[in-house]
Amino acid sequence: MAEDVVRLFLRLPENEALEYLPGQFLELLLPEGKTRAYSLASRPERSHNLELHIRLVPGGLFSDQLLTSIKEGALLRFRGPLGSFFLRQLSLRPILLIAGGTGFAPIKAIIEETIALGNSRPIHLYWGVRSKANLYLNSVIKEWESTQPHLSFTPVLSEPGSEGEWNGATGFVHEAVLQDHADLSAFDVYVAGPPQLIESVKKSFPAQGLDDQRLFFDAFSYAPG
Repeated sequence: MAEDVVRLFLRLPENEALEYLPGQFLELLLPEGKTRAYSLASRPERSHNLELHIRLVPGGLFSDQLLTSIKEGALLRFRGPLGSFFLRQLSLRPILLIAGGTGFAPIKAIIEETIALGNSRPIHLYWGVRSKANLYLNSVIKEWESTQPHLSFTPVLSEPGSEGEWNGATGFVHEAVLQDHADLSAFDVYVAGPPQLIESVKKSFPAQGLDDQRLFFDAFSYAPG
């Protein structure tokens, strides 16, 4: 994983399971009535073991606890599943999946679900991060590419300079999508990441033919308190 991202697994009691759709999120219930929302990064079949990707935010209420006081086996409470960001299974359209940072978590769940169901709809995954080191779980994506001929992957680095030579896409991830796809009218588009990414997609993609009814998004905000 990246140095600022932790992969957290929650194990439910053996007699319990969580029914959810890939792409949805849950809210961890913290002291003093506070909550933190995290997308589920695992597909529903593994509903006894829930995977979350936690960005470590300096001064973050939960991420600081994760590093200091929360140990393996600790009891955590949550509510969920929540959210309307999930894969529309009945559509036959090709899919564009766009992730920014830890927005990769719900996108991972969606891809794993399509693979498990044998869905062969063309999928193009774009993942925007600062540097190559932030492409955590890149080995998982490479395995997908090697076994799923209908899936392609474009990583996009916003700050590639510190990584030495980089021949891939650079800049903003939504701009890389627009450069590759002049006509978006045929696609279903799923976007997960910071609010700035969501707003950029909402403003620019319709101009290249995307029907706003085919755009599905989940905005992440990083709360330090």
